[in-house]
Amino acid sequence: MSFFRPTSESFPSAAPAEAGIQRTSEILGEAIMDSVSSVRDSLPEQHRVHFETLRQEIIDFTKVHGISRESLGKPDLLREVTCKLSTPDLKRLADLLERFKHLLIYHELKKEEIDPAKAIEYAEEHYHLKEQYTTQVTLLEQVGILKEGVILGIDGNKYPIPTLEQIAIRLFERRETLKTKHDQGFTKLLLVPFGMSLDTLQETLKQFLLDYKQSHPTFELNTNEPLWTWDEYQGADIGDPPNLVYYSQSFTKEGHGGKTKIEILEGREDPAPAYGRGSLAHPFPGWTIHLLQPLNQDTQDTETPQGFAPIPLKGQGTPQGDIVSRPPLEAGQSADDYLSLLQSSTEDEDSPYHQESGLTPEDWIMAFMLHLTETGKPFDNWQNNTESISYLTGAFFSSSADVPYVYWVRGGRQVVLSGTGPRGWVGDIGVRSSVMI
Repeated sequence: MSFFRPTSESFPSAAPAEAGIQRTSEILGEAIMDSVSSVRDSLPEQHRVHFETLRQEIIDFTKVHGISRESLGKPDLLREVTCKLSTPDLKRLADLLERFKHLLIYHELKKEEIDPAKAIEYAEEHYHLKEQYTTQVTLLEQVGILKEGVILGIDGNKYPIPTLEQIAIRLFERRETLKTKHDQGFTKLLLVPFGMSLDTLQETLKQFLLDYKQSHPTFELNTNEPLWTWDEYQGADIGDPPNLVYYSQSFTKEGHGGKTKIEILEGREDPAPAYGRGSLAHPFPGWTIHLLQPLNQDTQDTETPQGFAPIPLKGQGTPQGDIVSRPPLEAGQSADDYLSLLQSSTEDEDSPYHQESGLTPEDWIMAFMLHLTETGKPFDNWQNNTESISYLTGAFFSSSADVPYVYWVRGGRQVVLSGTGPRGWVGDIGVRSSVMI
């Protein structure tokens, strides 16, 4: 990663380093700023789509971090504008540029780089990725979350949506570690604009429900109050300090170990290193990408996953998986119990819940809209005697020491976003987990 900050350890002398940077800058200037089509067309046909993807990723990165595209062709300016980047962001940009440079110079992928076409083929076979991705991008655009391919974060930065190719490469890269989770049914994709304001997402959900009612007149909805929200949610992810933290190690006011949204967006914290991702840098700034169990688990290998599996009531779940059988996380325990169970599985690769984490309010809102769109039925409809209320153990109200919980209330014909203490339990409340990729 010495592209920006050459050292004596990285290069035998300063002169070759400067020469290499100068040449790279010239190449980048031509490929990104000038004769794009001619540079692309000079590559082998199988690498041209990847060229466009890498080029766009670099351009998107410069937009998000306020780096002028012109600086890519000027080594001194490039060093100057990147010196303030966080270490994870610097590494990500350096990696993008090194891969791009290698492709342009040698007309081939770097040895350690995954062939995007092979990755997409794998992701399509195992996850039906193209249809899932297209459906969710369409939804994100329709509800106004995604505008010109980006979302606006609470930090004022714009975050491009991860591309199909990026997600496919990530799935292919982690195929061995995800093999057991795939076998257990974690095949349903969920794209979450985590960096957005939670208040904005709540308003989006409210308007989505009203629009859905208008286009589906038989859908029973309280149009006067389609969404009831506990006061603690308002402005919960902003402030100094914010009321809401993510991926806590415990549900206590002191020493909870949770991260604020700003810390995650600034790259100071990985979204979920405690849940099987280790110390990997966050691959999708501003977004989290999840795999969950779909509603149609029995047909996951032959059909595109639709909707999300419900949280089973006690005694009603069915184990999944042949490699490692996974008993279902049934309703009836406290939020503390579920958190402890998921955390204990972090280092235990033999645990059936290894790599899993609880959801956040952002995750649930997106899942609810997608589930209703795909199935025509509300999510976590706990009054139908088969589904449950959902704890969101991926988040924690640190000021009040409460855990978010959410559900659809059939009698009130509305979504409810609420919270409760972590140590009480009710038979109708459970937890839904995901695998973050």
